[in-house]
Amino acid sequence: MKVLPTVKNPADLHNIKRELLPQLCQELREEIIRTTSHNGGHLGSSLGAVEIITALHYVFNTPKDKLVFDTGHQAYAHKLLTGRQGKFSTIRQKGGLSGFPKRSESKYDDFGVGHASTALSAALGMAIARDQKKADSKVIALVADGALTGGMAYEAMQNAGLLATDMLVILNDNQMFISKRVGALGQFLTKLLTKKYVQLAEEKATNFLKRFDELGNNAAKLAKKARSILFPGTIFEEMGFRYFGPVNGNDIDAMIDVLESVKDVKGPVLLHVVTKKGKGYPPAEEKPTKFHGVGIFDADTGDTISQSDRITFTKAFSDAMVKLAQVDKKINAITAAMPEGTGLAAFREKFPQRFFDVGIAEEHAATFAAGLAAEGLKPVVAVYSSFAQRCYDQIVHDIALQNLPVVFALDRAGLVGEDGPTHHGMFDLSFLRSTPNLVLAAPADENELGHLLKTGLDSGKPFVLRYPRGAGFNVPVDPELKDLPIGKGVWMKKGKDLTLVAIGNRVYPALETARLLEKKGLHAGVINARFVKPLDTAILDEALTHSPRIVTLEDNSLCGGFGSAVAEYLTGQDRAFELLRLGLPDEFVEHGKVAQLQEQLGLMPEQMAEKILLWSRQPHEKKC
Repeated sequence: MKVLPTVKNPADLHNIKRELLPQLCQELREEIIRTTSHNGGHLGSSLGAVEIITALHYVFNTPKDKLVFDTGHQAYAHKLLTGRQGKFSTIRQKGGLSGFPKRSESKYDDFGVGHASTALSAALGMAIARDQKKADSKVIALVADGALTGGMAYEAMQNAGLLATDMLVILNDNQMFISKRVGALGQFLTKLLTKKYVQLAEEKATNFLKRFDELGNNAAKLAKKARSILFPGTIFEEMGFRYFGPVNGNDIDAMIDVLESVKDVKGPVLLHVVTKKGKGYPPAEEKPTKFHGVGIFDADTGDTISQSDRITFTKAFSDAMVKLAQVDKKINAITAAMPEGTGLAAFREKFPQRFFDVGIAEEHAATFAAGLAAEGLKPVVAVYSSFAQRCYDQIVHDIALQNLPVVFALDRAGLVGEDGPTHHGMFDLSFLRSTPNLVLAAPADENELGHLLKTGLDSGKPFVLRYPRGAGFNVPVDPELKDLPIGKGVWMKKGKDLTLVAIGNRVYPALETARLLEKKGLHAGVINARFVKPLDTAILDEALTHSPRIVTLEDNSLCGGFGSAVAEYLTGQDRAFELLRLGLPDEFVEHGKVAQLQEQLGLMPEQMAEKILLWSRQPHEKKC
């Protein structure tokens, strides 16, 4: 008999015999694997956290007790145990469940999340709010080891130690981040996981302290410092946390016992649990990086089911980086725990001394790159567009203000699809366009990407290159890379009735839109703008000699984006024009396949052609 269908909410867990909980965990894994094989998603981390999440809902009284996830990609079991089994097959699908915790989706999702290192801050805020309201709820933050490479986690930890309120932090240590674990923290946690090392350290510390029993306060302070050196676990205790662990996080009985033991401990508590990423699914256990975030795959074999044989923008970036670095020894590559996702794994293999994975620490990545650039190197920081939001201050203050030649490669720009609003890269043109000294470019296709990367590296300027997720437009890639003139767009075709001015991956849809318009008797020109900043004003002036009608197309928010840049220029000119801007709305776009979202927003070529036809037939003032 199946156990999972009997769990309609976490309270039902208490009606299940404890000896049946391992079976429940197995059923959770089977459902996660089955659904993810059809929908794609974050598999490895969710499989590893099954026992932790089940034990948390078994021991604590959610939703009265607050459970805050960090990043949230490990929360699939949480969704299944909190009344969403019937909808779980819709996860990451348009109109279905989000792939991350989401406050509007369930009363059990106490805090929405999609980026790392936020759980400690949010949980501390909830704990202080509880204290002020004189409530008696528990607050638990479930934090993966990778999240502790982000500085925000330590800002929260030192504040929590100072405030000393009751909260439980569970450090889910799967001995990986998204890729292999990196940095000093990883080495530290590895030491903690070595039982022999821990026992030896404790023994040394105990014997050492005995020598100071009768030597007074100063000696006692010295001894305390010595213990910190000998026993690494006290790093958390020095920050004000009671440290417990490490314990086996994939043993449901052990997890329940230890949670029962620590749930009433006063003050901040850190429980260190060890799990296996991909637990229970051999392909994911063997290749945890591949199965961190996957597309559709064969559940029996783990083989990916490819949906396109076209080269992706990410692969084009990867190939260009390797090609350029073979010639230019000053090129260095930096990523924030995403070597595979950003395409830098190939660079890492070829040039390990010039590759740096800084962990989930985008702020540090940016200023670290600034330091490299200040000393004459050519750093490329490859991050997802939505993650670049986290280092905005460093881009402005540490890079652009000093005019340092750092290249940012912003992958996943525009709509990304099933990961939804936490990951859509729809704001980068807006939040970067106002920054002085910054060059902001977007390739129309996979071939142009390589040329623009070389342009950025040779420019000697702060340079941002943004490009979308997924396959390119099947454009052959030139064997030799060349510099393109900065701030210059190119005509794709000219037309007498209006001009479509497109940026990035909107260029080819603009060409298709122009073809459809021509069938309706409207002859439209198409410009590949290439650069948002500096804007090619000369080509806009030329477009106005053909027609006063300009239509901008972008895969960015219309608030402050490319169309806004064109509007700002045109309104400052003493000549007639009519302007229509097509792009993403001033709202957070939900998850779904990119094509579905584009159709929903009216951004498919057929829809854009209809909008343009209606607009062209309406009377307009001579200035927009």
